[in-house]
Amino acid sequence: MRRKGKWLAGMIIVLGGLILLLVVNNSQQQKAAVQSGALPSPEITAGAPAETEAPEATVNPAIAKQKELEALAAKYSGLGLIDAHNHDASGAKYLGMLYTWRNNNVKQIVLFGDVSESSAILSDSLAWLAYQYDPELFIPYFSGFDLHDPGCLTVIKNNLEKGYFGLGEIAAASTASPVVSRVEWKAEHPMDGYLPQIYDLAAEYKAPLLLHIDPPGGMPVAKLEQALDEHPQTTFIFAHINAYNTSEEIDRLLSAHPNLYADFFAGFTMFNPAGGDAESFIPVMKKFPDRFMVSTDSGYGIESEKQAIEAIYRFIDLLDDPELARKIAHDNLDALIQAQPVTETQLDAIHKLELDTGVKYPKEELTKVKAGRILAEAGKG
Repeated sequence: MRRKGKWLAGMIIVLGGLILLLVVNNSQQQKAAVQSGALPSPEITAGAPAETEAPEATVNPAIAKQKELEALAAKYSGLGLIDAHNHDASGAKYLGMLYTWRNNNVKQIVLFGDVSESSAILSDSLAWLAYQYDPELFIPYFSGFDLHDPGCLTVIKNNLEKGYFGLGEIAAASTASPVVSRVEWKAEHPMDGYLPQIYDLAAEYKAPLLLHIDPPGGMPVAKLEQALDEHPQTTFIFAHINAYNTSEEIDRLLSAHPNLYADFFAGFTMFNPAGGDAESFIPVMKKFPDRFMVSTDSGYGIESEKQAIEAIYRFIDLLDDPELARKIAHDNLDALIQAQPVTETQLDAIHKLELDTGVKYPKEELTKVKAGRILAEAGKG
């Protein structure tokens, strides 16, 4: 027993020595590390809270996207962007877009509603009401007439006399569109019904016609070219000319027909999977800088109208050509609107206004635009 007790005592002493040796050695290593700077001193770390990784800030994608759009809109605020093709008169949707347009520097809207059907009569009237509300923001067009009925010529003349600035969107041909192919007053082709007489009437008022044509090839386009050749004084605008079309075909049409203009739906090219290569359209725009205009088509076929506005600015950014950007965003369409003469109906209304107010308006200075704004502001439109 005594020998066994001595053995245990010896083992305890040996183990104690080993532990002491390890503690001393570890202390020396820590001291050396502190002196070398590899570890902080106890004075610094004493009482300090344990470090934790800060959570990554999350950014709302919708907010980030809106900020990108606002930055682009601010960058190009000086262009005076005109949306050349907008359906927001349907259901008075324009009332819900006023903030978006203002916030994203869309300065004017070519406004109409439904296309070549009886319901367009109502949306035409809503486009006119919007124009009376703000004649500097809205440019009213109309399409509520049956182009197979001779009475359409009276409707068109009355509307142009009243102060509408253009006809459209007219369903001049459609077999592919799930919407336009079904409208009741569509044409089979751009020379169908009373369209030839309509073209001549529009030319008298220098009012452009915005034509929907699909597919953008074959017989419908052949008939469009016939119309362009036979009505050289008429201004035709090929609606969303880039949709399911090529830059080569657009080049061919514009080269052959000086009275044809191109409505470029940037949203289709920038965001629709079938939109193709945006850069491929730039050379033809540079070749015909006075014949293009940009539009949203109210965001048809893409995420939203706001995305369509974004697409316009992104395409303009891609152009990297301030002069061309100004032309397609504003000047080309504005020139067509400003060139329209004052009508007899407007002159009669202004004469009555002069009698009521005693204010004189020099007739030689009046255009359809100026007369329309005077009458709208006076509540006489």
